[in-house]
Amino acid sequence: MIDHMGLLVSDRKASKAFYTAIFAPLGYRLIVDESYGSGFGINKPDFWLVDGMPLDLMHVAFQAQSRAAVDAFHKIALAAGGANNGAPGIREHYHPNYYGAFVLDPDEHNIEAVCHKPE
Repeated sequence: MIDHMGLLVSDRKASKAFYTAIFAPLGYRLIVDESYGSGFGINKPDFWLVDGMPLDLMHVAFQAQSRAAVDAFHKIALAAGGANNGAPGIREHYHPNYYGAFVLDPDEHNIEAVCHKPE
């Protein structure tokens, strides 16, 4: 199981504002903000933003506790400057209850919120 991960971002201040906004419906918050990085999480920092130029684009999916949280994540992400990369909806090709939404962050990383629970 993954303990934590980090993304290289070209503008940490802009990315920090973006992730602070989109994480609100998922229960994540900024826990650590130091010169070496900005760490978000629920109980501990497990998702980090680190200054640098992204070498490869990443896909990261965050678990949502409800479909409403997925919807809110997507709406907030677009308002915060993210680009739509897949509107909220069922993705049956994964499984019948896979409800996800996708956005591109300021560095064009593909960020997803997903709820696996039935409606």
